[in-house]
Amino acid sequence: MPYPECKIYFDGSHYIAIPHTEKPYKPRPKKQEELITVRNGNASELPVESTEVISKENSAPQNGDALSPLEQIAVSGELPKMEEPEQPANILQPNERLMTKKELFNELYQQYLYLKKGERREKIMTALRPYFKTDNAVKNYVDSNIERKRRNLIMRRIRLTRKVNLQTFNYFVTFTFNGKHHTEESFRKGLKKTLANFASRKGWKYVGVWERSPEKQRLHFHGLFYIPEGTMPGLLLEKNDYSFKSRCRQITVQNTYFNERFGRSDFEKIEDYTMLGSSVAYLMKYLEKTGEKIVYSKGLPQYFISDIMEDDVVTTIGLEDKKLLLFDDFECWDEGVSVGKVNADTISQLRKSN
Repeated sequence: MPYPECKIYFDGSHYIAIPHTEKPYKPRPKKQEELITVRNGNASELPVESTEVISKENSAPQNGDALSPLEQIAVSGELPKMEEPEQPANILQPNERLMTKKELFNELYQQYLYLKKGERREKIMTALRPYFKTDNAVKNYVDSNIERKRRNLIMRRIRLTRKVNLQTFNYFVTFTFNGKHHTEESFRKGLKKTLANFASRKGWKYVGVWERSPEKQRLHFHGLFYIPEGTMPGLLLEKNDYSFKSRCRQITVQNTYFNERFGRSDFEKIEDYTMLGSSVAYLMKYLEKTGEKIVYSKGLPQYFISDIMEDDVVTTIGLEDKKLLLFDDFECWDEGVSVGKVNADTISQLRKSN
């Protein structure tokens, strides 16, 4: 029995197919989160109320009616002060913000990202304690959200490896911020725009991440690139320099086009799959280290779609045996038509999915 419309990915050694299934369930509406008032980093679930202060000088007489405006002038010799309108209870003060508990948790998690896990957890619990009625409630909330962060990190790593394994990359590239050319904001914006233009006009593909150097905190962009033959701008020049990736002096290759516009650039040729694996590991560690998101160019799918014949299945694998381990030379089919044995050219003709 064939398996139609399978999503297939490459794990680095074998092709794995996920059979198509129908999920007969209705999407659940998202729970509306309660907004809280954060004041200078401290939270209060109660709305801010204006406090009315009555001084003795402006208070009404104890033994009679309040003085008229003319009587007040006669007694004090000063014009009466106009009463200011009361501040509505729902108006935020300059040092206050409205946000959800989840938004504040994410902000605190990023703030304490470089601490040890136990210390980070304690600091987040302390900061969030005013939001909850009991210690147990804040503990459960923090632990569940830390687990959410861990699960999201795992999924981002899986997504990265699946996208990379279906592509061909020929360079590991580092772009380094130079204050003579840009501010950090213009460096990020300008480099992203330039790379996006090369991707759409020249067929470049890339996946990378932003990070800062440990000592000088200088901003970098590390990425895997596929640069088609004849589309490299400027000139590639060899220089005897220090490599931050290998932590030793070596001959580096820099590009005049990017050096002139953004600062320093380092282009390292990817010669084999082992080097590709180490480059992916180098990118992956910054997912947790910096909290940055992976930057992808367009056209980097996780899966390609194909019908799978039963004879091409080695065995079932995975949780509850829901995945199929395929032979290395399995036949690819698109809507009942054979496309050919699996290879780069065949995959390029098939539909893609994320």
